[in-house]
Amino acid sequence: MSLFKARDWWSTVLGEKEEFDQGCLCLADVDNTGNGQDKIIVGSFMGYLRIFNPHPVKTGDGAQAEDMLLEVHLRDPILQVEVGKFVSGTEMLHLAVLHSRKLCVYSVSGTLGNVEHGNQYQIKLMYEHNLQRTACNMTYGSFGGVKGRDLICIQSMDGMLMVFEQESYAFGRFLPGSLLPGPLAYSSRTDSFITVSSCRQVESYKYQVLAFATDADKRQETEQQKLGSGKRLVVDWTLNIGEQALDICIVSFNQSASSVFVLGERNFFCLKDNGQIRFMKKLDCSPSCFLPYCSVSEGTINTLIGNHNHMLHIYQDVTLKWATQLPHIPVAVRVGCLHDLKGVIVTLSDDGHLQCSYLGTDPSLFQAPKVESRELHYDELDRELKELQKIIKDVNKSQGIWPMTEREDDLKVSAMVSPNVDSVSQAADVDMGTDLVPSVTVKVTLQNRLALRKAKLSVYVQPPLVLTCDQFTFEFMAPEMSKTVAFSVYLKGSYAPSELEGNAVVSYSRPSEQNPDGIPRVIQCKFRLPLKLICLPGQPSKTASHKLTIDTNKSPVSLLSLFPGFASQSDDDQVNVMGFRFFGGSRVTLLASKTSQRYRIQSEQFEDLWLVTNELIIRLQEYFEKQGIKDFACSFSGCMPLQEYFELIDHHFELRINGEKLEELLSERAVQFRAIQRRLLTRFKDKTPAPLQHLDTLLDGTYKQVIALADAVEENQDSLFQSFTKLKSATHLVILLIGLWQKLSTDQIAILEAAFLPVQQDTQELGWEETVDAAISHLLKTCLSKSSKEQALNLSSQLNLPKDTSRLKKHITLLCDRLAKGGRLCLSTDAAAPQTMVMPGGCTTIPESDLEERSIEQDSTELFTSHKHLIVETPMPEVSPLQGVSE
Repeated sequence: MSLFKARDWWSTVLGEKEEFDQGCLCLADVDNTGNGQDKIIVGSFMGYLRIFNPHPVKTGDGAQAEDMLLEVHLRDPILQVEVGKFVSGTEMLHLAVLHSRKLCVYSVSGTLGNVEHGNQYQIKLMYEHNLQRTACNMTYGSFGGVKGRDLICIQSMDGMLMVFEQESYAFGRFLPGSLLPGPLAYSSRTDSFITVSSCRQVESYKYQVLAFATDADKRQETEQQKLGSGKRLVVDWTLNIGEQALDICIVSFNQSASSVFVLGERNFFCLKDNGQIRFMKKLDCSPSCFLPYCSVSEGTINTLIGNHNHMLHIYQDVTLKWATQLPHIPVAVRVGCLHDLKGVIVTLSDDGHLQCSYLGTDPSLFQAPKVESRELHYDELDRELKELQKIIKDVNKSQGIWPMTEREDDLKVSAMVSPNVDSVSQAADVDMGTDLVPSVTVKVTLQNRLALRKAKLSVYVQPPLVLTCDQFTFEFMAPEMSKTVAFSVYLKGSYAPSELEGNAVVSYSRPSEQNPDGIPRVIQCKFRLPLKLICLPGQPSKTASHKLTIDTNKSPVSLLSLFPGFASQSDDDQVNVMGFRFFGGSRVTLLASKTSQRYRIQSEQFEDLWLVTNELIIRLQEYFEKQGIKDFACSFSGCMPLQEYFELIDHHFELRINGEKLEELLSERAVQFRAIQRRLLTRFKDKTPAPLQHLDTLLDGTYKQVIALADAVEENQDSLFQSFTKLKSATHLVILLIGLWQKLSTDQIAILEAAFLPVQQDTQELGWEETVDAAISHLLKTCLSKSSKEQALNLSSQLNLPKDTSRLKKHITLLCDRLAKGGRLCLSTDAAAPQTMVMPGGCTTIPESDLEERSIEQDSTELFTSHKHLIVETPMPEVSPLQGVSE
C-alpha cells in the first residue's frame, strides 16, 4: 500500500453498467480553441460519446452539469477514439471514432451562448467508411512522410491492416502468420507500424513495404496465392518478448532518436528503432495500462503504469520514483492540460470511473494507539507455564475430553438397516451371471433440538458397495423437527468389500450470538450392513488352502441359530458346518466343533476369511449378551498367517511398480507423438512439397501405442484398486488375530488400525507400503522400543516409493515379535519410556544393519511360520474337517 494517495482534482461516474477499455479515452483540443486547453473525450461500448471540460470550484469537486460539453448516443459500440488532422483541405483537428464495422470522422464545434445556459456544442459527421471486416484497433500518423495531414490504419480481427487516406480507402494488407490481433502503433521516425503478434514477438513493418506488397482485396483464395504472389510482405525486424502485450507506445527524444515501449503481462520493455532492447523492467504486480512521456532529465523517459492493485507507479527508466494509490483499477491513463493546470493525470476504469488527479504529498497516516506497558515477572510466567503444561499432560491422559453433550443435543442422527433385502433390487445395472444381486434399504433419521442452518448429510460405504444416493440437504427452520431419508446399498463389483460398515456424516452450523454465520459442527452415525448383501448360501468345501481356528470360553453354538439366513438344509447333522458363496465366486466354509469350544473358518483365498470371521465373532458376542452372559471371550492360539499376508503385500506393490512403468512409457510415447506431429506440420506448411518419409505411418503406429498404453494404465489402475481392497481385508484380519492373540484392549487395537490402515485411497504419490512402514517404524522406536537410544533415532520426513517390500515385512515381523515378548501399545508420553523392565524376556532393539535383521528374523522363525502348517501344528481331534459334509 502506498503512503501517498492520488489527489482527487475532479471525478465523475459515466452512465450505468457501461463498459470501457484502453482505447476509449483521449485528451485533445478537439474543438480547436487554440488556447492549449485539452478536453476529455470518452467513448463506451454502449455507444455513448461524451466530451468533458472540467472546471472544479475547489479540489475534489464532482462533475457539474456545465462540465459536460457533449453527450451523444452513436448506437454502435465505440472501440477507440482519436483526435488528429483527418479531413483534407484543412489542418483543423477532428475526432475519429472507431466502431466494429465503421469508421466515422466528426468535427466538434461550439456556438457562443447568448443566455445563461452557456455555449452549445455539437458534432458533425464529415465522412465515414464502412468496413468489410470487424475492426479491433487503429493508429494514425503521417504515413509515408506526408505533411499537414494524418492517415488512419485500422487492424481487423483477422490480422488485416486497412489504410485510409482521409476520405478514401488506400489499401489493405494481411500480416503474415496472424492469428489474433495485438496492439498497434506507428513510428513516424522510421515510418513503420509496430505490433505484437500471437507468437509473442514484437514485429515492425515498413509503410513502403506494406504499400507495394500484394493487395489483400485482390488476393485469390488459391494455394499459389496463399503462398504469395507479386511482392511479398516482409517484416523489418522482430523481437521475441515471451509474453502477450497489453499496449505499445512510441516516444521520441528528438528527431534523431525514438523509443518503442511495450507493456507485457509481467514486464515492460523499452526498444530502440531497430528492435534492440534498451532496457526492460520486471513488474511486481499485474499491469492494466501505461503511458510513457518525456522526462525533465536529459535522455530519460518517465512511464506511468497502472496495475490491478489500485496503484499507479511512476518509473524513470527502470527506477521507481513514485507510487500513488487510486480508488479504482485504471484501464486507460492520459496526461494533459486542463483548466490551466498542466500535468493532470486522467484515469478511466472499466466500469466508468473517470478521475482527474495529481500527485499530492499529503499522506494519510494511521497512528497506532499506545500499548500499555507492564513489567515482566518471570517467576509468575514460569508458574503459569508449568500449570499449562500440567493441563496439557492431563488432557493427553484423559479419554473423552471434549464435551459432546451439547453437540449431540443439537442434532441426533440414527440409522436403521432393513433386516430383509429389497423385494425389487436396485442393482438392475449389475451383471453377476445367473445370480441376482440384492439391495438393502437404509433409513437415516435426523432430529433437531434447535433451528439449524442448512444441514448436509453424506453417506459413505466401502467400495465396491454403492449407494443409490449419497448426498442429502435439510432445512431445519423450526426446533423439534424430524426428517427421514431412505436409500439403497448394493454390490457393484466381482469382489468383496473390506468392511460391511457404513458411515452417515452430518455437517451443519449451530446458531451463535457471537458468530452470525454459525459454528460449524459435524456429527456421525455408523451402521452395519448385513452379510447377505455380498454373499449367498453355498456348498461347504471339503478342502481349503487357508484355515483359521478361533477359540472361545463357552460351549459351541449352533450355526443355524447364528446364521439363520444361510442355512441350506435343516438336517441336524448339518448344524456344525455352513458354506458361504460370495458373488465374485469364492467360497468360505465355517465349521463348529461338537465337543470343544472352537470354530474353524477356511477358504481358498486368504482375504475372504475376514468378513466371515468378523461376522462370526460379532454374532457370538450378540448371542451371549442376549443370554445374559458377560464373560464371553474369543482367543487365537495359532500361528500368525504373515506369509499369506506378505503375498498380498507383494502383489499390491508389484501392481504399483507396474503402474509407474506404464505411466513412464505412456509419457514417452506421448512425447514421441507430439514430435511426429510437429514434423508433419512442418512438412505440410513447407512451400515446396517434400515426401513424408513414412511419417504418417509412424504417427499412426505411435497413436495405436498411446491408446494401448492408456488402456493398460486404466486396467492396471482397476487391478490396483481391487488389490488394495483385498489388502485392506487381509489387514483387518491380521489386526483382529493380533488382538485375539495378545488380548489387546480397544485402544491398542485402534493404534494398530491407525498404523496399518492410514490411507483410504492408494496413489502413486502416497502409497500404502511407505506410509505403513513409517507408522510401524515410529511404534518400534517409541512405545515398543527397548532403550532411549532407539527413541532418539529420527525417521525420514519424506515418504517415497520403496524399492521392495523386504523392509516393511521385517518391520511387521518385528512388531509381532515385540508384542509376543510383552510389549504394549500406547501413545502417551509416559508409556513411550523404555520398557526394559516391563517386557518379559527383554525386547529386541531395532536392527541397524541387515545382519541384525537376519538374526532377528531367524529368532522369529519358530514363532511366525507359514499359516499353512496350522493344520498340523494345531489339530482339532474333536471335529473332522468333513464332519457334517460327508461321513
